[in-house]
Amino acid sequence: MNLITMILLTTTIPLILITFNHLAPKTNPDMEKLSPYECGFSPLENARLPLSIQFFLIAIFFLLFDLEIALLLPIPWALNTSTTTTMWMLLLILLLTLGLAYEWNQGALDWAK
Repeated sequence: MNLITMILLTTTIPLILITFNHLAPKTNPDMEKLSPYECGFSPLENARLPLSIQFFLIAIFFLLFDLEIALLLPIPWALNTSTTTTMWMLLLILLLTLGLAYEWNQGALDWAK
């Protein structure tokens, strides 16, 4: 009985969704919607224009802090096991903090330049 119910559900639900898709009103996209979107840059302009370094800095900061979070997520479970893990965690946070302070002192984080 369960097998028949599952087969019936797995065929009925997609058929209902396909029917709703065909009955839904069609959209009329304009030229703006059909144009490609390239990270905020116009794809119709010259491809050799220099890009702002701030765009790349934001991307690098995102990757760096995303990696930091991925490395620091298992720390609460590791704190109960050894002090070596705690030392590595503190070293990682210290290194990232020193790097941030260095970049700040060099003026790399001044967005209004």
